[in-house]
Amino acid sequence: MQDFKGTIWTNHALKRLVERGVSQSDAWATWYSPDESNFAANKGAWVYKKKIGSQLIEVVAKQNEKKQWLILSVWNRAL
Repeated sequence: MQDFKGTIWTNHALKRLVERGVSQSDAWATWYSPDESNFAANKGAWVYKKKIGSQLIEVVAKQNEKKQWLILSVWNRAL
């Protein structure tokens, strides 16, 4: 879903969810309530990280000119 709980998801992010087997709810929870966050390489973006189960989920997001949050990409790593 491109608009999910007040965030806008790029086609790239939605594709990565499917490819990596991450639920949109888990990715949203990572962005909304991360264990940690830091600046991304992409100017103005942040990387949000959260441990869920046996994986570390990472979400890259930034705000657009309307101050809406855009989810740009998602990935996961086994712990």
